[in-house]
Amino acid sequence: MTRSPKSLGELFDTFEREAFRLETLDDYGGSGSTDAYRRFLAGDPPPEDYNAEWVAELRSHTGKGKRVYRVHVLSRPLTPYLRFELGWGYRTNAIGGEEFFILDTTAEPNPIDGVGDFWLFDEETPVVMNYDEAGVIVGRETLAEDRAREFVCYRDTALAHAEPFTEWWAKYGE
Repeated sequence: MTRSPKSLGELFDTFEREAFRLETLDDYGGSGSTDAYRRFLAGDPPPEDYNAEWVAELRSHTGKGKRVYRVHVLSRPLTPYLRFELGWGYRTNAIGGEEFFILDTTAEPNPIDGVGDFWLFDEETPVVMNYDEAGVIVGRETLAEDRAREFVCYRDTALAHAEPFTEWWAKYGE
């Protein structure tokens, strides 16, 4: 009997060791926190409860010794959306224990050029994330576990060329 692939939500509920995310876009403004993004663009400070649900979920995972981490491939100058995501999102989510790394391609070639966004759970289950030109999520595809090795290699290559967000932000952030 063939089991159906788990949804992204099910994978977050059941992963045992780690959840890794590769981000490659300069703008996800059409997905997620659109109200918060508008507030950021207006020059408002983050609301006190910004990303509270995600931070709580992160704490539940990291409190059990699970790792949640990501690499964002980007180049400078940062788009307004990246200033928002890094300045509000990453700095807030780090409170929940999520780890962030930046693969800056401003002066170096992208070692994983052509690889798109994905999640990888426990080095076993890759989930490819598909977006349109406006940064709106248009689909997710949970791939078969026999594809996991390919995504582990993408992750390892990205991490080998990335630096911790806090170090990168100290040099280039606002």
